[in-house]
Amino acid sequence: MVTPIEINGEILGFIDSRIGGRKENQDSAGIKKTTLGYLIVVCDGMGGMQGGSVASQLAVQKILETMASADKQANPSMTLIKAIRNANMAIIEEGKNTPELQGMGTTVTALLLTPRSAIAAYVGDSRIYQLRKGKKIFRTFDHSMVFEMVKKKVISEEQARLSAQSNVILKALGIETDMEVETIELPYRKGDRFVLCTDGFWGAMPEDEFIKHLSEKKSIDKILDSTANVIESIGRNSGTEYDNLTAAILEMNGNSTLKKKMKKSTKILLVILSLLLIGGVVFNILMQHGDYSFWERICNMINR
Repeated sequence: MVTPIEINGEILGFIDSRIGGRKENQDSAGIKKTTLGYLIVVCDGMGGMQGGSVASQLAVQKILETMASADKQANPSMTLIKAIRNANMAIIEEGKNTPELQGMGTTVTALLLTPRSAIAAYVGDSRIYQLRKGKKIFRTFDHSMVFEMVKKKVISEEQARLSAQSNVILKALGIETDMEVETIELPYRKGDRFVLCTDGFWGAMPEDEFIKHLSEKKSIDKILDSTANVIESIGRNSGTEYDNLTAAILEMNGNSTLKKKMKKSTKILLVILSLLLIGGVVFNILMQHGDYSFWERICNMINR
């Protein structure tokens, strides 16, 4: 069921979480307006008994709590990392105190939206997409065994998606106390769409087809609902106990103040091209006026 992401009467987007073909939905999602910005969190739990659902719910709860208590002068990226690490420790402690929950864990994707930028943070194989005019301009890179093979160009991303080992992840909350959180600060434009989703949502179809569904020119609540319906249809037709599926979709109503940063190599190239252009203009002016003395002096200086 599609639910509005509504904070103080403002609808930022929509969330849909479905049980799929499983007996229990171990995915969790949450939203919060904090002093640092709007926060959206999506988690995919794992573990026997009730472990997966407990881990994902606890992660969402702790991340929202930490961010809600943050000072408005705090560094947003560092605070988000701290919140996710706090959630990690809370899951580990809960597992120690409750034997039947030992070994539980969860993925996490979190997006902090501010007027300056969107800060994405993640652990595991749940994803964050940024789409613009029907194209993917950013996507997180899964912490999974098959995507390490993609990095090494051993297999393609589509082969990774279809692999029997696609669900083997290398990082998750609740496994190790020393856990690295990946973050990135992203500029955005009006009309950009951000999608946070579990692997049960993004893994059902080839990525180009997936992006096509999410880029349709209709309201984002209808896009989310229709995409989830397609995924469920694929799952039912597969004849398997297909995965839980959860996604949040947001559409930006303005531009961020952060603009796309230019690579250092690009800056150097532009400086060189500018100098060459200026030199060419000066040379043409001097040649047109027949003033060769300037170039004679340059040549004499070089020959000394």
